[in-house]
Amino acid sequence: MPSTLTLTLAPADAPQSGTLIALLAEGQEPKGQLARLLAQAGLEWPRVAKAGNFTGKSGQSLDLVAPKGLDSDRLIVCGAGKAEEGAWADRGGAVMARLAAAKAETATVLLDGLAPETVADIAAGLTLRHYRWDKHRAKKPDDPGPALAISLGVDDEKRARTALDDRLATVAGTLLARDLVHEPPNLLGTLEFAARAHELTALGVSVEELDGAEMERLGMGALLGVAQGSARPPRLVIMRWQGGKKDAPPVAFVGKGVVFDSGGISIKQAQGMEDMKGDMAGAAAVTGLMHTLAMRKARLNVVGVIGLVENMPSGTAMRPGDVLTAMNGTTIEIVNTDAEGRLVLADALWYTQDRFKPRAMINLATLTGAIGVALGADHAGLFSNNDELATQLLAAGLLSGEKLWRMPLGPYYDKLIESRFADIKNSGGRPAGAVTAASFLKCFVNDVPWAHLDIAAAALGSPSTETNAAWASGFGVALLDRLVRDHFEAK
Repeated sequence: MPSTLTLTLAPADAPQSGTLIALLAEGQEPKGQLARLLAQAGLEWPRVAKAGNFTGKSGQSLDLVAPKGLDSDRLIVCGAGKAEEGAWADRGGAVMARLAAAKAETATVLLDGLAPETVADIAAGLTLRHYRWDKHRAKKPDDPGPALAISLGVDDEKRARTALDDRLATVAGTLLARDLVHEPPNLLGTLEFAARAHELTALGVSVEELDGAEMERLGMGALLGVAQGSARPPRLVIMRWQGGKKDAPPVAFVGKGVVFDSGGISIKQAQGMEDMKGDMAGAAAVTGLMHTLAMRKARLNVVGVIGLVENMPSGTAMRPGDVLTAMNGTTIEIVNTDAEGRLVLADALWYTQDRFKPRAMINLATLTGAIGVALGADHAGLFSNNDELATQLLAAGLLSGEKLWRMPLGPYYDKLIESRFADIKNSGGRPAGAVTAASFLKCFVNDVPWAHLDIAAAALGSPSTETNAAWASGFGVALLDRLVRDHFEAK
């Protein structure tokens, strides 16, 4: 796949060279610029489509090489599926995959007749699918090829540019989240992650950082209990975007940032442990979201809080049987040191609701393998104490393509984390593992409308999609940006 991507806008009828690509929905006849180009090349569409067995279904393509009468090297018609279906970003991703297969260097994507927002979604799909992570390859096994320059042929360049800039802000946050998750754990520890968060000050985000001593004064014994086994110091990073009225309460997002999770004394099995560099994908999503909201100058106040620790086995690590005291005074019996993310979030959630009094509070975490057993990688798990917020999140998931499935909470599950020796214990065991983890978090949110998103399967190692061929998906940025746009941002 090409190593760099440049997107520009041009009138749909501008002169074109290189590779031409058009999208055609199932059952539709060519029109607009595509129809004119086919006529110019002397191609009779019904005959050409029949010969290529092309009906416009999603995933189909028809490749016309060196079409007569055109300056272009080839004309590719990609099936767009049913016209009434959404998922235009997916269609953009499919186009990028086709361009990569064709080893194109320059291309024009014909998008005349489409609304500016649809053009922007297609451009997002192109950019997301183009993403690759090869930062640390000294010698690339395959030639990344030349840079790819894509011109988007549109009806109204000005309106398309406005929509494109807005949509690509979401993409930028998603790609930042992917970058953070992909970084190896020896290069992205707690301090390095905090430094990356501080880079958001260039976009107008204010960033504050609490060290271990400050967290100890605040009584964050749960988070510090996880950190005590590592040589890397803990950090709580607070990012604030003030895009609304000065005194308006913010919407808060809290992310689990375990930069590497060995499991601690309850050590994980060796196979697959390298993937635990991604146990900070929740914090990565919050950081990417703050980047997106600042980049597009979102009209609301937002706070993003990430708890950064490393979970390691050592002579100073917490033990099964230990009792920790969280910031709100709750005592926690440790029965499994690999159930550490909820300990980090416990203090981060309490701190956030106590200090900022948010309108709503949403946390993201690669919290349990159990959620992947329940839902696979197609949906992330949603747990909430507020039906309205849950409904809003479900709708945002469908619109953004980052889908959620609501899971239960209730007294039955609360009972599973009761402890004989403390107020609660940090694991209820294997039954309903994702639910009891959420029940644990619920103890630290007070009465704030709250949702917990368990993104373990959706964020890491999920199957390739039209918009992501990488290991990390950046799940959560597009979802929460959609939520903010539709339900919290000033109109």
